[in-house]
Amino acid sequence: MMNDIFKSHPIIKKVAMLKANDLYPFFRKIEDSEGTVVKVDGRDLIMVGSNNYLGLTHHPHVKECAIKAIEKYGTGCTGSRFLNGNLTIHEELEEKLATYLGHEKAIVFATGMQSNLGAIPTICGPKDLLLFDSENHASLIDASRLAMGTTFKYKHNDMASLEKLLEENINRFKNITIVADGIFSMTGDILKLPEIAQLAEKFGVNIYLDDAHGIGVMGDRGRGTMNHFGLTEKVDINMGTFSKSFATVGGVISGNTETIDYVKHTARSFMFSAAMAPSAVATVSACLDVINDPNENTHERLWSNVKLVRDGFAELGFYTYNSKTPIIPIFIGDDIKAMQVTQYLKEMGVFATPVISPAVPKGEALIRTSYMASHSHEELGKVLEVFKAAKEKFSIPSGLN
Repeated sequence: MMNDIFKSHPIIKKVAMLKANDLYPFFRKIEDSEGTVVKVDGRDLIMVGSNNYLGLTHHPHVKECAIKAIEKYGTGCTGSRFLNGNLTIHEELEEKLATYLGHEKAIVFATGMQSNLGAIPTICGPKDLLLFDSENHASLIDASRLAMGTTFKYKHNDMASLEKLLEENINRFKNITIVADGIFSMTGDILKLPEIAQLAEKFGVNIYLDDAHGIGVMGDRGRGTMNHFGLTEKVDINMGTFSKSFATVGGVISGNTETIDYVKHTARSFMFSAAMAPSAVATVSACLDVINDPNENTHERLWSNVKLVRDGFAELGFYTYNSKTPIIPIFIGDDIKAMQVTQYLKEMGVFATPVISPAVPKGEALIRTSYMASHSHEELGKVLEVFKAAKEKFSIPSGLN
C-alpha cells in the first residue's frame, strides 16, 4: 500500500524528530506580511529570509496595477498562449523586458523553473553537451535531465576545471553550452562571467545564464549580471525569474530573435502550460516602471542596506563567504546547530532560513540571510544585535572549520 511505503523513510523520521524537539524550521505559516515584517504564531518578525530584494511586493503602484489587471482580464488565462491564453499585455511585457535586458527578444513563462525546464531541453539535442557549474540551481539540474544531450559538471567557479572539460570535449559534440547561475543562491557568489566569456569565445561555444538572483539587482538599474560586467552581447540566452526582485511569479528567457522564436515554438513547459496570470504580468510591468523611474532610489537603498549589514557582520566576526550581493550567508557548520540558531532568531524577533545538507556540503550548514531596499536601518540594527547574541550563545565560528 502507498500509505505504508514512506513510514520508515529516513526523511520522515528526521522530520518527526525535529518537530518533537521544536526545531523544524520549514513551512512556517506566515499569517500577515508588510514586506519587511511578517507575523508568525501571532508575533511580528523582521524578515531577512526573503528574496524580495527591491521590496516591491507592497509598493502602491505595483499593487494598483495588479488589481487593475484582474479587473480587466480576470484572475487567469485558463490556457496556453499557443491557443487561447495570449494577451496583449504578455507581448507588451516581453518587448519591455527585451529592451530592459538589452537583448533582441524575450519570452515569459508562468514560473522561473518552467523557464529552465523549457529552454534547456530545446537547446541541447542528442549530439550536444551542457557544461554545468557544480553549484547550479536545482531547476537547471532537472532541466538537464529532460535534455536529450550530455551534461558534465565543472568545479564551482573554477575556470581551470571548465577549460579542461572544453579541451577534452570540443571535438566530441555538435554544440556545447556553458550553463551557470549569475548569482549563486546559497552563498551569494557572483559568476566569473568575464572569464567564461573569454573561454566561450576561444572554443566557439554558447553561454546560458540563469540570473534568477541577479536580474533586478545587479548592473545598471538591475539589468543583471551580464550588464554588471558589460557583457550582455556575449550571453546567448539569459534567464530571469519574477519571484525575487519583481514581486510575483514567472520567468523570462531573452536572446536574439531566432533563438527566442525557436524556444517559443519548441519549449514544452511553455506550449503545454497555462499562460502567466494577468496580475503577475501587470506586476512585473509595474516593477519595471518603478525601477526605471529616475525619482525612485530603490537600488541606492538596497546597496546601502547591504553594506550596513555586511560591515556589521564582519565587525561581529561572522564568516559570510565574502558575499558581495544582497544574499549574505552566515556559516554555522552543524545542521542541528543551524536549526537551533534559526529557532533562537525566531524567538528574538528575526525570521531567517537555515540551509543544511544536501543543499550544502555536510558540515557547511549556514543561515541564509538576504536584504531588501525597504528594510529600515533600525530594523537592520536589531537584526545585528540578535545575531551578536546568537554568536555568543551558540559559539558560532568565525570561519570555515
